[in-house]
Amino acid sequence: MQLTVLLSLLFLLSTTTTFTYGHNITKILGQHPSLSTFNHYLTLTHLAGEINQRTTITVCAVDNAAMSEMLSKNPSITTIKNILSLHVLLDYFGAKKLHQIRDGSALSATMFQATGSAPGSAGFVNITDVKGGKVAFGPKDNGGNLDVFYVKSVEEIPYNISVIQISKLFPSDVAAAPTPAPSAMNLTDIMSAHGCKVFADTLIANPDASKTYQDNIDGGLTVFCPLDDPFKAFLPKFKNLTASGKESFLEFYGVPIYQSLAMLKSNNGIMNTLATNGDKKFDFTVQNDAEDVTLKTRSTTAKIVGTLIDEQPLAIYSIDKVLLPKELFKAAPTPAPAPAPEEAADAPKSSKHKKPSADAAPSDSPADSPVGDTADQTADNNASARLDGGRLVAIVLSLCLGLLLL
Repeated sequence: MQLTVLLSLLFLLSTTTTFTYGHNITKILGQHPSLSTFNHYLTLTHLAGEINQRTTITVCAVDNAAMSEMLSKNPSITTIKNILSLHVLLDYFGAKKLHQIRDGSALSATMFQATGSAPGSAGFVNITDVKGGKVAFGPKDNGGNLDVFYVKSVEEIPYNISVIQISKLFPSDVAAAPTPAPSAMNLTDIMSAHGCKVFADTLIANPDASKTYQDNIDGGLTVFCPLDDPFKAFLPKFKNLTASGKESFLEFYGVPIYQSLAMLKSNNGIMNTLATNGDKKFDFTVQNDAEDVTLKTRSTTAKIVGTLIDEQPLAIYSIDKVLLPKELFKAAPTPAPAPAPEEAADAPKSSKHKKPSADAAPSDSPADSPVGDTADQTADNNASARLDGGRLVAIVLSLCLGLLLL
């Protein structure tokens, strides 16, 4: 009897662990040609990737005519992103829930509010049941006007994502406000105001590297800046670099494409930098584990700990360590493990010899393992040894069934 109960529990656990449910907003909207322009700009602004990373949300789509009216005003891509992010509600509203709102009205936060770009409560949307069975919407900063109406349900995956069509875009002066041209943004001011002042000041002191950053903004730029404490501790080593080494080192923290956090979370692999030039790779590896995104070189692992700005074509993130490019810093060799006591007693004394240099080790040799990142390497080893939950349960289930047959 106990074994039967155990098997039942294991079966339930295996089903909940093995199966996951996701959504793809591009595919959902792709089945509706009248919403194709809205769909296109979700992709262009990279909101589609962010929507796919979230759950318990509602996307309020509009038809091509409504999008054409907005586009006729020639807004910047950043303004378009602000407007569309106001149409992603951070709660699930299916057709049934919309017509059964408790007390007849609800206030929902939006993705625009979550970005921090919306002052006060400008990123909230009011949803109200009105006479005649209609459902009306209005941004919180719209003076209480509710002149946008629910049209129909496009698709519902209960409590995960609801896609609905509304009559027109939400009118919001805040979301539709003109944004400065990307090249007009002051990178170092943004860094200094968010805990990366030491790195920003170092970048300002190097005009060539600073110009490289500025010249790449319009085409797309992602920056990973170390926080003040770790970079301040690193400054003595930085000052020992040659002039060209300092320039390459600073440019190593910039990537010449725009990468939202959602894109970084969904992509693992090697990433080139502003310092990449022919044989001088100056690259690092992006890896993610659930919500954490890490950057790795041969000798260091840094984790993204904050978003300073994420407005296409510019994204700046703070990282918790100084990432060291292998082209400028050699990884210290890992000491050989001490022999077991009985082996040590019998082993002949070895003659002294020079420790092999890091240059003599192949690029993928264990000799390249970092000394100061033991915890990171242990975490990597643990991760590689970790079994998928569903597989582990399946193995245990098979063993229990075998015992039952016996």
